[in-house]
Amino acid sequence: MPLTQCDTIKVDLKSASIEGDNRSYDIYVGQRLIEFAGRLIKPLLKRPFSIIVTDDNVAKHHLANLQASLGNQEIASEAIILPHGESSKSMRMLEDLLEQLIAHGIERGDVICVLGGGVIGDLAGFAASALRRGVDFVQIPTSVLAQVDSSVGGKTGINSPQGKNLIGAFHQPKMVLADIDILDTLSERHIKAGYGEILKYALINDLEFFNWLLENGKKLVDGDKLARQYAVVKSCQAKANIVSQDEKEMGMRALLNLGHTFGHALENHTNYSDRLLHGEGVAIGMVLAFEFSSYLGFNNGGDITTIKAHLEQIGLPHDLSFNGLEPLPSAKRMLELMRQDKKTEQGNLTFILAKSIGQSFVEKNVDEQKILNFLHAKQFT
Repeated sequence: MPLTQCDTIKVDLKSASIEGDNRSYDIYVGQRLIEFAGRLIKPLLKRPFSIIVTDDNVAKHHLANLQASLGNQEIASEAIILPHGESSKSMRMLEDLLEQLIAHGIERGDVICVLGGGVIGDLAGFAASALRRGVDFVQIPTSVLAQVDSSVGGKTGINSPQGKNLIGAFHQPKMVLADIDILDTLSERHIKAGYGEILKYALINDLEFFNWLLENGKKLVDGDKLARQYAVVKSCQAKANIVSQDEKEMGMRALLNLGHTFGHALENHTNYSDRLLHGEGVAIGMVLAFEFSSYLGFNNGGDITTIKAHLEQIGLPHDLSFNGLEPLPSAKRMLELMRQDKKTEQGNLTFILAKSIGQSFVEKNVDEQKILNFLHAKQFT
């Protein structure tokens, strides 16, 4: 049976790697892809065996289907099932996962199947980068956020008590399989949170995509599969284009962090809990980024009302009145949390700012007093 309703995007890392090392991989986006997973993964294997790393929530819905797909291609598999949630992105869980992988007899030539959202993708991808100095893995993302963002580009890692994703490595997957049907099992809140990352790509450099989202975003959130597939493809294409040119975030890849300097600080403030999901933090953070851009004189603030209205239409938070943030940190504490941002250079904060929708840019060495003044103006005490 042929693959149906499937788009393929190639991530080509030739320009970012050493001469002659033509690394690339495919991103498949479509319906029923988990049925075809065994057929697509089999050519990557040196022996008919794989370990599946997933979490307890995802396992209930999708593990049996993936194992059946591998079994149909005579690929034996074992599963490691971890606790769900952001708290699993920890040093303790990394050590536990590595020991389990070693106990299962993973060899350097094997391929790990990573079945889950951003947490499992980041954690298992980092484990793959460290195990035997690098084992291959396939990303099978099961959340909107993972399908449009975290499964693509090779960023892997865990959190530190001092900040998000501060411990990790760049380790590219061998393949990404984004099955749109899998999204049917997500809660409405998690669908909406993932939408925050979709909107990010439009706000960075694609006004046409933003206008499409204004017309189709609500339909996407409500379950339209063609709209979901189109948005995942557009997002993956945008990220693939940037990653192919700047694999290790030495320049333009930083644009993908629009809203994240504020958002990650707010996530840290809420202890990476369900009080504030990542995509919700990004949504609030993007509004703050546009407002800070206006405060610094880079734009006239005219787009902010449009962005807020769209987030409200989708059902995403767009300001600091969101209940999960209470009580807000002080301006001084917020600045301390933002200093842990990975873009910080020589102690100076870097922000992704915007001149308008679709015209984002990197601004380095932002004056600390201006940051504090802005935070005070936004009611951080």
